[in-house]
Amino acid sequence: MDRVRDLASKKAAVIFTKSSCCMCHSIKQLFYELGASPAEHELDKVAYGREMEWALRSMGCNPSVPAVFVGGKFIGSAKDVISLHVDGSLKQMLMDAKAIWF
Repeated sequence: MDRVRDLASKKAAVIFTKSSCCMCHSIKQLFYELGASPAEHELDKVAYGREMEWALRSMGCNPSVPAVFVGGKFIGSAKDVISLHVDGSLKQMLMDAKAIWF
């Protein structure tokens, strides 16, 4: 879990994904369309990916990907991110974390 928290705190927006996950791709695209450039960690392509996946599950992310952090804080999976986007608070969270500037 420490590895996940360390990676999540290194950049304003961080997304843990898997290369074969279509929802992961959609969430990454949403962030890019909002002007953010999140750090992406594909768990099926990095060392310790399986351990990080279990750590994400223990943090309450089920399914384990996509797991999204903004400003070092876990904000949830695809459903949570989409809900934040629909209610307008995702953009403000990204601005507060300095992931986007406008």
